[in-house]
Amino acid sequence: SKMAQDMTEKELLKMELDQLKKEVKNERQMVSKTGKEIKEYIESMAGEDPLLKGVPEDKNPFKEKGGCTIS
Repeated sequence: SKMAQDMTEKELLKMELDQLKKEVKNERQMVSKTGKEIKEYIESMAGEDPLLKGVPEDKNPFKEKGGCTIS
């Protein structure tokens, strides 16, 4: 597909209109409801979150396999 800077104004407007047609179909919900649900979900999953509880050394795929010594 074309890069945005290579498109005519008509093409850009059509692309924006197509995107808005997709977005208008999205179901809307109140932030007061969804924010509470997101907070509850995050809190319920916190015990399994590796960013909060860490990763055991034996299961860490990024652990260095070995080192090197420069002498």
